[in-house]
Amino acid sequence: MRYAQLVIGPAGSGKSTYCSSLNQHCETIRRTMHIVNLDPAAEVFNYPVAMDIRELVSVDVVMEELKCGPNAALIRCMEYLEDSLYNWLDEELENFTDDDYLVFDCPGQIEIFTHVPVLKNFVEHLKKNDFSVCAVYLLDSQFVTDVTKFISGCMVSLSAMIQLELPHVNILSKMDLLQDKSNIEEYLDAEPRTMLAGLDQRMAPQFAKLNKAFIELVEQYSMVRFTPLDLRKERSIQYVLSEIDKCIQFGEDAEVKIRELDEDMDQLEL
Repeated sequence: MRYAQLVIGPAGSGKSTYCSSLNQHCETIRRTMHIVNLDPAAEVFNYPVAMDIRELVSVDVVMEELKCGPNAALIRCMEYLEDSLYNWLDEELENFTDDDYLVFDCPGQIEIFTHVPVLKNFVEHLKKNDFSVCAVYLLDSQFVTDVTKFISGCMVSLSAMIQLELPHVNILSKMDLLQDKSNIEEYLDAEPRTMLAGLDQRMAPQFAKLNKAFIELVEQYSMVRFTPLDLRKERSIQYVLSEIDKCIQFGEDAEVKIRELDEDMDQLEL
């Protein structure tokens, strides 16, 4: 079994910074982890890139050849990646062995993980290659300052969860940059009635039924919970990593192998 994180979220939510900090943390605790760039428009990296989609296709080249804008070019790049799963991706994955742990740094265009099936097909291909995958959705905590923005973030997260059909960990990123954390606490384990009252207070009366539908949807899918991440604190990074490891059962296979080896040794001694 091999393991993977699919790091998704809106543009500017801190995905690349998260990958860089995760890489540094794993180097500190002497744990091997490989970061993969899946953003064909990326330019600068603060982490070693183990695999890079730009070796296959780049946004600049697509924009020039197809005479389109950056958003359309990015979609076309990801579609080209989808067409290359059985050649380029498989060849790249051959460089990794059993028990390897990959972190895929994805583009920030939300259509990639909420509307088009590119990432879903990408994930299914990883599963066929014996990967246990978890989606890690990052939401900038600086934008979760009131209930309307929080519900908006929940809707995007929920859309990604339904689209990808993966174990899912939601993270409030950039907590280290947030000056006032008092408003954040109430959203980490929000009460539906409190959120509904906040929506009704901020929006016009004609939206009352829509507000209720939103809250009922969030309540029904009670797995929409956010874990705060403060990159200044090693224990915060470690906690988030442990939550993801639980989702993909990282380490459990190793424990099973050790027990099986001990049993084999006991048999040999007998």
